[in-house]
Amino acid sequence: MDPVRTGTSAEVPLLSNQNSRTRENRWVIWRAVFNVSTTIIGAGIMSIPATLKVLGVVPAFVLIVLVALLVDITVNFMLRATYAGQSTTYAGLMKENFGKIGSLAVQVCVMITTLGCLIMYLIIIGDVFSGKGEHLGVLQEWFGIHWWNSRYLSILLTVLLVVLPLVLYRRVESLWLSSAIAIILAVVFVGICSVMAIIAIVKGQIVRPRMLPELNSTSSFFNLFTAIPVIVTAFAFHFNVHPIEIELGIPGAMTSAVKISLVVCSVIYFSIGIFGYLLFGDSINADILVNFDTSSSGAIAISPILNDIVRLSYALHLMLVFPLLNYSLRANIDELIFPKKELLATDTKRFMFLTLILLALSYIVAIAIPSVWYIYQFMGSTSNVCLAFIFPGAIALRDVHGLSSRKDKIIAVVMIVLAVVTSAITIAANIYNMIIGKSS
Repeated sequence: MDPVRTGTSAEVPLLSNQNSRTRENRWVIWRAVFNVSTTIIGAGIMSIPATLKVLGVVPAFVLIVLVALLVDITVNFMLRATYAGQSTTYAGLMKENFGKIGSLAVQVCVMITTLGCLIMYLIIIGDVFSGKGEHLGVLQEWFGIHWWNSRYLSILLTVLLVVLPLVLYRRVESLWLSSAIAIILAVVFVGICSVMAIIAIVKGQIVRPRMLPELNSTSSFFNLFTAIPVIVTAFAFHFNVHPIEIELGIPGAMTSAVKISLVVCSVIYFSIGIFGYLLFGDSINADILVNFDTSSSGAIAISPILNDIVRLSYALHLMLVFPLLNYSLRANIDELIFPKKELLATDTKRFMFLTLILLALSYIVAIAIPSVWYIYQFMGSTSNVCLAFIFPGAIALRDVHGLSSRKDKIIAVVMIVLAVVTSAITIAANIYNMIIGKSS
């Protein structure tokens, strides 16, 4: 008679392998979280405190939560349609639903959004190193004002020495380590601002923050709608959903990565918003990094060394975020111009040509445009609102795979209507402010 087998010795290796795969899957998901979170945060964190000044603390908090929830819904629309179809890109997904016109619309919006973000990053890096207006940059505070630490040269050296080597990576997964470092730097930045604000509160050096917006004129009402696109832009990452999801290689894992990333980014955004606003009050700039210099600390005594750490750490953060957005921009342009060519990563000549042209264009426009606020308003009321809300909502309504429930379609309709109405009001507000500014 054969001995009774308990199965223990046979099952241990299976359990061990299963546990190993589970740990590996979790690690892969967290690598995706790093890339998604880095794509989301980008430069958005810099202008969030200015939106609290315009909207007030309570409406800003509600808007951040609402936008995060809507973004989660829209990404789910995209992922469900992607799994049911054959598309591997955002443009391909729109082509399945709306043909070539849909594909072209996405490609144009992705190019506007990603190029705009890259330009913003370089503008902010220029602000950090070489200052803006009466605010001195780090290099000017250290060495005085010279030709070699001018804005155009500091941005150029950053592009050549730091950004260029990173954008030469041909797989987005290869950037997970730089993304992790970028997230750590963002958390450090928020942590420093939080500690400084708490110290200021204890010392009684801050003014009570405005809970609700001031609506004492027509222009103040319109200003509310100029702040909304900033938060919309701060959560835009839909153009990187497919590249990250494809390399993730685990069905359904992208949904978890997105949810974790949205929670992390919402906490970071509101933290920097409230603590930055507490620190600088109504003197907050559209780019909060400008406030961290020796000439604009106001009533809050900030160590020059701490000023420099804050600014330099976030400048490095933006340098590390740059290649993620450049990846999507380059891929979309290649798909638009060379739809029948081999994969871009396998064609060195085409890869280098697009990479260098895009870097040169980003640099030239960053030198020409003075403020990130204008770019935020433009993208948040045009390309970003299309990528984040209108296109995913349209996919849910079109529903070529029969996946959308009645609830999904109601949400999609409400989302599209809100997006169109707020964008129209935002554009009208900007035109009104331009007219008022010229007349005054």
